[in-house]
Amino acid sequence: MSVNREQFKQLLKDNGLKVTNQRVLVLEALASHPGKHLTAEEIYELVKAGCPEIGLATVYRTIQMLLELHLVDRINLDDGYVRYEIGSEGGTAKHHHHHLICLTCGRVLAFEDDLLEELEKKIADKEGFLVVDHEVKLYGHCKECGGKLIEEK
Repeated sequence: MSVNREQFKQLLKDNGLKVTNQRVLVLEALASHPGKHLTAEEIYELVKAGCPEIGLATVYRTIQMLLELHLVDRINLDDGYVRYEIGSEGGTAKHHHHHLICLTCGRVLAFEDDLLEELEKKIADKEGFLVVDHEVKLYGHCKECGGKLIEEK
């Protein structure tokens, strides 16, 4: 998602929220690192570089507000941290990419292909349950680590 400052400011206003420099900077920090899964502390460090007066609590409050506006997604990669990434364009609902997590080095790769659409359709037809989102995490070994494992055998 590319951040359009004016659209974001209008979105804040439309939701009865105050437009602040800190809010815009937090969103821009996330948008400038697409595909990254940043912790609140990492976002804080990025924003603090250009806005030294910002506090960590402000970053947490801003992230919560961005979550509520569906501009940011919360991700748990089972590493003890809650991470965030920029959401879909305009906050529209869509399936998110999935994550491939290397058990050896901890690398996280995004996997864009959504192979669950047919399953979701069957669930809707059979159970009358409309799936609006899902999250998939696949654990294994990345190309580099997998190659090392094969060499060790």
